[in-house]
Amino acid sequence: VTLVGYVKEKVSGEPISGASVYTLNPVRGTITNTYGFYSLSVPAGQYTLIAQYVGMKQVNQSIVIHSDGKLNIQMEEDVISLKEVMIESDRDANFASVQTGVTSVEMKSVKNVPKVLGENDILKVAVTLPGVKTVGEGSAGLNVRGGSVDQNLMLINEATIYNTSHFLGFFSVFNADAIKTTELYKSGIPAHYGGRLSSIFDIQMKDGNQKKFSGQGGIGSVMARLTLEVPLIKDRTSIILGGRTTYSDWVLRQIPSSTLKNSSASFYDLVARVSHRINDKNAVYLSLYVSKDKFKLSTDSLFSYSNALGSLQWRHTFNNNLNSVLSLTHSEYQYAIDFQRVPENAFNFGFNIKESNLKWDLTYYKGMHKMEYGFQSKYYMLNPGTMERASEKSLVNLIVVDQEQGVENALYLADNMEFNPKLSIYMGLRYSAFTAMGPGTVYSYRSGIPKDLETITDTTHYSAGANIHTYHGPEYRLSSRYTLARESSLKIGYNRTRQYIHMLSNTISVSPTNTWKLSDPNFLPQLGDQLSIGYYKNVRNNTLELSAEAYYKWLHNVVDYKTGAEVLLNKNIEKDILQGGGKAYGIEFLVRKRSGKLNGWLSYTYSRTFLKMSGRFPQESVNGGAYYPANYDKPHDLSIVANYKITRRYSFSANFVYSTGRPVTYPTGQYLFGGAYKVNYSERNQFRIPDNIRLDLGFNIEGNHKVDQLSHNNWNISIYNLLGRRNPYSIYFVAKDGTLQAYKLSIFGSAIPTITYNFKF
Repeated sequence: VTLVGYVKEKVSGEPISGASVYTLNPVRGTITNTYGFYSLSVPAGQYTLIAQYVGMKQVNQSIVIHSDGKLNIQMEEDVISLKEVMIESDRDANFASVQTGVTSVEMKSVKNVPKVLGENDILKVAVTLPGVKTVGEGSAGLNVRGGSVDQNLMLINEATIYNTSHFLGFFSVFNADAIKTTELYKSGIPAHYGGRLSSIFDIQMKDGNQKKFSGQGGIGSVMARLTLEVPLIKDRTSIILGGRTTYSDWVLRQIPSSTLKNSSASFYDLVARVSHRINDKNAVYLSLYVSKDKFKLSTDSLFSYSNALGSLQWRHTFNNNLNSVLSLTHSEYQYAIDFQRVPENAFNFGFNIKESNLKWDLTYYKGMHKMEYGFQSKYYMLNPGTMERASEKSLVNLIVVDQEQGVENALYLADNMEFNPKLSIYMGLRYSAFTAMGPGTVYSYRSGIPKDLETITDTTHYSAGANIHTYHGPEYRLSSRYTLARESSLKIGYNRTRQYIHMLSNTISVSPTNTWKLSDPNFLPQLGDQLSIGYYKNVRNNTLELSAEAYYKWLHNVVDYKTGAEVLLNKNIEKDILQGGGKAYGIEFLVRKRSGKLNGWLSYTYSRTFLKMSGRFPQESVNGGAYYPANYDKPHDLSIVANYKITRRYSFSANFVYSTGRPVTYPTGQYLFGGAYKVNYSERNQFRIPDNIRLDLGFNIEGNHKVDQLSHNNWNISIYNLLGRRNPYSIYFVAKDGTLQAYKLSIFGSAIPTITYNFKF
């Protein structure tokens, strides 16, 4: 028989995702989904039902089950009156789950890590996990297991967000106070996700307090934030509203770069989510998010970029065994550059991309099977760029690159089978197809010679809605877990992924001037295969988690660029693009201590990423067709995050990171030719910038812990880059008197202290 229901917080009515629900004698268990729903199949009889979740009091309930039925569970917050508490509610998640490379970024962990300029940031915490890297301080985007920045799918309630950074990459666009859960899939990607090669960041917002008015926020040295939860109809409808804004120009004045020192920057973001329970079988959720950034580099250009997305979801329960979630989302990202410094060259440049998505996920529970199936359809509309005059005196010519449109469809089916307590297998198949659509123009090039403007042989114009080209193929998902002994397991996984949209950028830059490109007859979709294996073990009565994962990835049709490639406003971008193979491999170690006065984690990753561009002609090859390191190849990466509870009110936190410098191409000499100096360069990415080392410290002061009071508050004092180390972001060269001189650009050249006041009511 099957027992179903929802697990929610008793005070707020917020669904609890990831709670453990299980019976004793025999032991049968399950985990609640994003909406707090669980389904448990057991033989008819009498049981003790147990529900557990971190920070909540354990629920023990005696039940007698004769037939299929429903039981909702309410959990109370566990007020800790002891100096320390042993948390065991998810003690077996490390070795008991089926997928490899899956990590939950807990919001409690985010709040304990030293603040980056005083702000909680889930992406900064994600970077401390094994296999997740950035190219340097202040960089926008993540590199996961040897993947480029565009190979990560960032989702907020199923809606894609294309730019995840605020303030030149120092903050993420995610408001931690409004987030309920964050799941990171580095491998073992479930079949209901697709469209990217490297990772999935699945971020779910809170539903809002359905019982009473509540809120939280903070005021810091750089920014302020406020999040409110309002019950509109008690136990049925609630709304959550959140906003952040900055007053951060003083930070730019601390940066040693003369360009950034005289610059200005500002941003804000707003988030809202309405949750409404129609009845026991139906609920709807409406989520909205907008953000806006502006920054001006000295007296040069004004940059602005914005995100906007909406998500409408309908959760429906057909019966005790079958439920579904229907999602309709829309995302937009755009940026603009306004240059007015020289009237004759004044221009306005704009780019935007829009994505509409329809997805239906169904989950069927039957005995030891959990089947997932559904479909997804995406529509892309992309404006690669437009440049126009900004004044009547400007001599700039109008440039308009043709818009691009495309449709990506997918069907998927998966089954999570638990054969016995030792062996579980997840098998999935996703079949995706992408069609590039008109209106559009496709250029044909003469065969046997490199692509160039002079080698165009034909130009084909397609009308609106016409089928330009279609790509399709299967995506395989396979994961298995075998329990070796008590509290240890071995996991193996394989997945194939396809990516039909690509970000184009030939510079490691802090400015958001990247463009995107859809696949077409001249631009192949990227393809990746990943094989991973891991060993997982809990020791010391489940207080210490150990894991080691190794992976190998085969990459096909990955993107790189010819020397001197022009990315922006290029109507024939295919002539400057290279596509070839690649390989990425590595091993990741994680030691995590969840409880006790001293807790935290240590992660170390050794990984390599190599690309190979071996065309038929020298212009289409890099380094003679041999493998070379990718721009984001950083072999060694070490992170240590530690929290020490001095008393119940005072605690220290520390974050130490070390990573190898990224590859770069240096000039190796110069010569005089025709009265001008010419420069010789090394092979691509032959050298590396110096290694990156940083230590951050935080000190937390909490208010009194009385349960019955109007609000709870705390102070956080953080020091970013305590050592004052000038970690290099890049190395650049300037010619002076016939010689080349090297200079190091560092984002931070000193320690940055911040103080933040946080409150919750």
